[in-house]
Amino acid sequence: MSKGLEDKGLEDFSTAITHVGHRERLRERFNVGGPTALPDYELLEMILFRCIKRGDTKPIAKMLLARFGSFAEVISAEPERLQEIKGVGPAVVTEIKLIQAAALRLSRAAVINRPLLSSWNAIIDYCRSAMAYEEIESFRLLFVDKKNQLIADEVQQTGTVDHTPVYAREVIKRALELSASAIIMVHNHPSGDPTPSFADIDMTKKIISAGDKLGILVHDHIIIARKGHVSFRNLQVI
Repeated sequence: MSKGLEDKGLEDFSTAITHVGHRERLRERFNVGGPTALPDYELLEMILFRCIKRGDTKPIAKMLLARFGSFAEVISAEPERLQEIKGVGPAVVTEIKLIQAAALRLSRAAVINRPLLSSWNAIIDYCRSAMAYEEIESFRLLFVDKKNQLIADEVQQTGTVDHTPVYAREVIKRALELSASAIIMVHNHPSGDPTPSFADIDMTKKIISAGDKLGILVHDHIIIARKGHVSFRNLQVI
C-alpha cells in the first residue's frame, strides 16, 4: 500500500471513530439531561442517527433548520421539500415523519375524552402541532358531548393556500351524526397571520345560525398560524 493510501485509510478510520464518539456523547447528554439538554440541531442529529448509520449528521441537521426555521417546521415539512436538502432521502423522510406522527398522537391523547375547560391549552397546542405549518388551508372540527368532553376530532375540508370551502349544512350534519352537543371549529392560515378575514367571520356566523336551529352550540372558532392563534370568542365574534 502506498503511503498516500495508507494515510487516507488512517484518516477515514480516525474520522469514523470521532463520529462514533460524538454520537455516544450526544446520547449520554440526552439520557442524563433529557431533550432540553440538546439544542434543536442536536436533537435532529440524534433522529438522523437511526437512518444514517455512519458519518456526520450535523451538517444535514443544520441545513434542515436553516431551510425550514425550527424543529417543528422541519418535522412538519412536506416530504418533497425535505428531499431538496442534500443527504435527505426516503429513509430520512420516513424517520422525520414518524417523529411528527408520534408528536401528534401524543398531543391528541391530551385532549380527546377530556373536559373542555381543563384541556383548553392542550387543545391549542395540539391544533398548532397539527396545522400551524401546513402549506394549504384545512378546516378541522372538534366535537363535544353533553358532559363537555371532546369526543372526536376530524378534518372536514382541505383547500388551497388561502381558501377552504366550508358548508354549514355539512358541519351541523356531522355533529348530529356523532351526537355532539357542541363543536369547536379550527382552521389554519398558511400565510402565518392568524387574523380572521371577512369570509371567516361570515362563515362562522352562518354555522352558528344553522347550529342554533338544531341545538348545536359553537364553542369557538380558532385560527391557527405560525405567528400564533386567534379565538373568535376572545374577539367577541361569538
